[in-house]
Amino acid sequence: MDASSDSMHVVMLPWLAFGHILPFAELAKRVARQGHRVTLFSTPRNTRRLIDVPPALAGRIRVVDIPLPRVERLPEHAEATIDLPSDDLRPYMRRAYDDAFPRELSQLLQQEPGPTRPDWVLADYAAYWAPAAAARHGVPCAFLSLFGAAALCFSGPAEALMGRGPYAKTEPAHLTVVPDYVPFPTTVAFRGYEARELFKPGLIPDDSGVSEGYRFGQSIEGCQLVAIRTSRELEPEWLELLGELYQKPVIPVGMFPPAPSRDVSGHEETLRWLDRQAPNSVVYAAFGSEVKLVAEQLQRIALGLEASGLPFIWAFRTPADAADAAGLPDGFEERVNGRGVICRGWVPQVTFLAHGSVGGFLTHAGWNSIAEGLANGVRLVLLPLVFEQGLNARHLAEKKIAVEVARDEDDGSFAAKDIAAALRRVMVEEEGEEFGVKVKELSKVIGDDEVNDRYVQDFLRRLSEYKIQRQG
Repeated sequence: MDASSDSMHVVMLPWLAFGHILPFAELAKRVARQGHRVTLFSTPRNTRRLIDVPPALAGRIRVVDIPLPRVERLPEHAEATIDLPSDDLRPYMRRAYDDAFPRELSQLLQQEPGPTRPDWVLADYAAYWAPAAAARHGVPCAFLSLFGAAALCFSGPAEALMGRGPYAKTEPAHLTVVPDYVPFPTTVAFRGYEARELFKPGLIPDDSGVSEGYRFGQSIEGCQLVAIRTSRELEPEWLELLGELYQKPVIPVGMFPPAPSRDVSGHEETLRWLDRQAPNSVVYAAFGSEVKLVAEQLQRIALGLEASGLPFIWAFRTPADAADAAGLPDGFEERVNGRGVICRGWVPQVTFLAHGSVGGFLTHAGWNSIAEGLANGVRLVLLPLVFEQGLNARHLAEKKIAVEVARDEDDGSFAAKDIAAALRRVMVEEEGEEFGVKVKELSKVIGDDEVNDRYVQDFLRRLSEYKIQRQG
């Protein structure tokens, strides 16, 4: 679409987590390339470290930096969840977000009708106040879900997320059974240990005043339509069910995976090492920006990578509970020297996944990592750790797109042999070929820029049609 009278102004409100800011920023670029203007809300530190607007789009993307207010217990300079030393501090970041961002949104929406006034607000789940704020100023609001359709379906309609109605999940056991409104066979449900960990932080009101589930529910209930980061090729049956549950338009916007980073500084030697490996032979292991693994888990992952016998790159982060900053088994780095590369600090993940020598991805099953893995056609081994990751893992495993690491059903623990077995199953054993074929097929869709752009164009067309109908 050209920049013309059909051009729109979209305001985007991501939650303050790397795994939310980065996809919103990527979508902002794709929307701007279609000739529309985007105002992206951020904070000063997050903009500096995460948001890179290409010069060609600088006239169409405006980043508004909103300083967070001081909130009791929120560490100074903490502007994203990765900055928090403990997950217990998340409610205080939500409180700061709920204080600063709605004010800025209201100021923007108060503008007189004209070229700078927003046509749409596109809000993340945490901005549960956005639909009502937009409605007060006569501006429509869309909820952008960075979670897949299967996970959203499992969570139920908006009223259930807010603790009301027949599908409300009022105890951990409710999270372990497939809801009876799902009309097809599936294993998509939480395990007992996941449900026990998730119930209180997910569904009980916290010190921000509301629960995480309530934020989702209010965002869904108040919006005019739901945009979801997924594709019809990946989960058509779940998308159809979601439209029935929400009783409003549910529009897939594609997976829009990021392009490989141009900045690989500090990793040149690793890339040269990769160049020397056989095609599709290397496992890349990484567990996202949200997961705070403890030393014992990291030790088992390390020993599992070692026992697999496979070459690997591991994006290693210091354990959350370690006085000893190393957190690796004694002698591990010496034993895997030449076969394994341990990277600390920032890692150009997409660059590694796109390399021809990388054939497998050991990951926590976060939706961003799944998008990046599938876009690059690598075989997935999933070790879900927090949030909806268990649902993602069951979903992909039952479609024979991925293998989930075996766990103890009672406490969720895993052994080194479980990691090694899952890796060898997809990388070495005969069955691995089936996974390889499936992910290569999906990569032709999820990793195709033209396909992703068509999804974004279709979404923008729906927004434009809605705008025209309202004006009419």
